[in-house]
Amino acid sequence: MSYKEAAAKILKAVGGDANVEHLEHCSTRLRFSLIDNGKVNVKELESIPGVIGVKQNVQCQVIIGNAVIEIYDEVKKLISDKGVNNNGKKEKRKIGDIALEFIISVFQPLIPAIAGGGILKSLLMLFNMLGILSNATSTYKILNFVGDAPLYFLPLLVAITTANKMKVNPLVAVSAVAALLTPNLGKMIGEGALLFNISVQNINYAYQVFPAILSVLLYSQLEKFFNKISPKVIRSFFVPMMSLLITVPVTLLFLGPIGYNFGQGFASVILFVFAKFGWIAVAILAAFLPFMVVTGMHKAMIPYVITSLGQSGKELIYNAASLAHNISEAGACFAVSIRTKDKGLKSTSISAGISALFGITEPALYGITIQHKRVLYGVMIGAFAGGSYLGIKAVEAYVAVGPGLASLSMFISETLPKNLFHAIIGLVISFVVSFIAVTFLWKEEVHGEEKKADNKEDNKEEKLVAPLEGKLIPLSEVSDDVFSNKLMGDGFAVIPSKGELYAPIDGTIEMVFETKHSLAMKSKDGTEILFHIGLETVNLKGKYFDPKVTVGTSVKQGDLLMNFDLDNIVKEGFNPVTVVIITNRPDAKMEHADSRTISKKDRVLTINQMGANV
Repeated sequence: MSYKEAAAKILKAVGGDANVEHLEHCSTRLRFSLIDNGKVNVKELESIPGVIGVKQNVQCQVIIGNAVIEIYDEVKKLISDKGVNNNGKKEKRKIGDIALEFIISVFQPLIPAIAGGGILKSLLMLFNMLGILSNATSTYKILNFVGDAPLYFLPLLVAITTANKMKVNPLVAVSAVAALLTPNLGKMIGEGALLFNISVQNINYAYQVFPAILSVLLYSQLEKFFNKISPKVIRSFFVPMMSLLITVPVTLLFLGPIGYNFGQGFASVILFVFAKFGWIAVAILAAFLPFMVVTGMHKAMIPYVITSLGQSGKELIYNAASLAHNISEAGACFAVSIRTKDKGLKSTSISAGISALFGITEPALYGITIQHKRVLYGVMIGAFAGGSYLGIKAVEAYVAVGPGLASLSMFISETLPKNLFHAIIGLVISFVVSFIAVTFLWKEEVHGEEKKADNKEDNKEEKLVAPLEGKLIPLSEVSDDVFSNKLMGDGFAVIPSKGELYAPIDGTIEMVFETKHSLAMKSKDGTEILFHIGLETVNLKGKYFDPKVTVGTSVKQGDLLMNFDLDNIVKEGFNPVTVVIITNRPDAKMEHADSRTISKKDRVLTINQMGANV
């Protein structure tokens, strides 16, 4: 499948271009900020070739891997500027979610520039240590200025990303922040200056982050205000002029000092944690990074990392923990490749292990670690061991980039000659401990015929009765590729004649979808059953659906699960066909009843979990 085809399928599965409020990417993931998260079809996303996995929290994260940039470029070409859903209303979100998404959108795009400059500076230090290029030469100094530029002009980079997030003119935003970096203005303030008879605090805004963010946030509101009141004939110069006239003085007098002091306090809190808890803070963070990366919460650490690098030029918690975690993922994967008998898993673990060695852990995390709890335990053990050593030795990082073999120069220090050496030792400890732990913990999972032969007593037969009254049809006749192609699993469909959904078997309710059109249950024997009432009925946002159960409710065969207004669903133009999917029995043999009119007591499906004939 081409990048263009994959991009089109991904965009469709997240609800189309009109559902995309913001799109960005990191080293392995597309990160969608969506208007309505309920429109995301996770199963469809996961079925697209090239998609490693999908995670939804603050953003919808589609894990791609090494081809993320190519697919990102194709998705961007397909996205329009609609930015609203069919109702013209945005989905209500929690303040915490909005704040975290804002932080990610502002700081994530900064990483490539900062990483590129930082690695260049660390390589220059290496060349100086090896005698290849002396730091006394003008060549060294000029190249060092190049490497330092992204951090020195960090306020300008932040102005661009914040303006893009707020959807305002980035050039005017940069101009407002650039005023704070003007050499002559800085000199004047340093000598003591008054603005409207108010003393201007002497602050060096180079390397700072938060003053720029506050400045652009103010500018974004002013731009919107002046666009509304300004005559169109003078808008092109009047809006920027008035915005700059207000934004820069307010920033110099109030917002700049507030942002500067907040940044100082923010970094101080993290350093206090390290000083208080020492190496254990690094070790614990390293051990829990698998959970943070999977949920995307590790991105919340980016402001601290960038602020710390901008203010002190070093960082000694997160990057050390990341190094221990990344290399532990690699060690675990290589252990799996040796222990497993599954050829597919062996191939995946080798490629994922190599990727993790170079600082890209998503293939290892989603392809191996989170799918095998024993591997997860081994990764946590290795990360904790490596993180402990790195924390005890207070290993410092000087670049904001994913730590790995290719970026070890990020630990080169002119003042701490053994810093790199200790980083390498921590790397080795993480790899070896994780490798040994997974080697001993690994237990091959048994599937299909092997499990049938080894554990015949589990060969159970389950009989499902019709959950609705109406006409029974095979999945192949459902006009939705995800269901008709059985991408989510085998099952059947019913064209309902009555708006009532019943339990086809004894079990427990596992999920009631937020928009009420779908729910899931698990039988007593562990079979997971998904009910999806109608096609595209998520767009009804719960209207016409009345669930009679909640998550955790125990139900008996024939119990009423849901009432739904069949007539109004049809009047709204939706196909009412209801799909029933068995989501966790890929190896089971299923006997389907013939297409016919059914009542709720008719048997429609028999499942033999071990694959025997029924």
